[in-house]
Amino acid sequence: MKKIRIISRKSELALWQANFVKEQLNKYYPDVEVEIIGVTTSGDKILDKALDKIGGKGLFIKELENGLLADTADIAVHSLKDLPAKLNEAFKLAAVLKREDAADAFVSNKYANLESMPEAAVIGTSSARRVAIIKQHYPQLQIKLLRGNIQTRLNKLDSGEYDAIILAVAGLKRLNLANRITQRLDIDKFIPAIGQGALAIEILSTRTDLIDYLKPLEDDDTALEVNVERMLGSQLGASCSVPIAIYAKITADKLSLNAMLWDIEGNHYCHSHIQMDKSKYKEIVSHCLNELYKYGAKEIMLKYL
Repeated sequence: MKKIRIISRKSELALWQANFVKEQLNKYYPDVEVEIIGVTTSGDKILDKALDKIGGKGLFIKELENGLLADTADIAVHSLKDLPAKLNEAFKLAAVLKREDAADAFVSNKYANLESMPEAAVIGTSSARRVAIIKQHYPQLQIKLLRGNIQTRLNKLDSGEYDAIILAVAGLKRLNLANRITQRLDIDKFIPAIGQGALAIEILSTRTDLIDYLKPLEDDDTALEVNVERMLGSQLGASCSVPIAIYAKITADKLSLNAMLWDIEGNHYCHSHIQMDKSKYKEIVSHCLNELYKYGAKEIMLKYL
């Protein structure tokens, strides 16, 4: 292979991610030319509405996948949390890179932490998951829609539109903005989104020639963690409209799976936290799913169909 064409969104973070993959490819294949093709997706253009109102996560990937289908690119680089839990059968994940910190970050110019925000203070997020967690633990706060790339969101905070916002720690770190993190939120309370903090390389299912080629970029533990998250998410019908959090973590050959599902209007949630040997990951998913069902997950999911 003499050339690899990477298709990516044009946002600063997305291009950082594409360039990071390019660097990894150059490390393993120094004689291969790597080209980055930037595109603007529908999700980048429509910023005044919540994602679940305008088509969901697919708005961030459609144009990238079209590039793969049209053979104008060989691979697409994504933040894994932007991908649906179940891909269209025309596509597959070829590699998942080592995960960055999966936690959420509280960012504020006024308050030292989320707990110190007073009643009716305005906090910004566009995530159904984050909205559900805030409503569960901080019902006194006023939640306001926040869309746009990281710098746009920070600019809105700095201009006084919000008292605080919530962003992913990983994105801030990757853009050398870790100094903006006021508080790293407790990962057991703010359970991350599926795939949060991980980068994924997507290819056409027919491009079997790329599987072995991209294998050196994959991190085995991260790949297993996000595979477990996506397996459970797929069985639950996860989408950006559903307030759902799923986080798997491997520690010393043990895999823990922490999942939560909310019915915001009904003020009800179901939760499961299971740990077993990582070789039993399918059993872990099954146990977690059954426990969530026991606490009402099916009924909650029906509300979001």
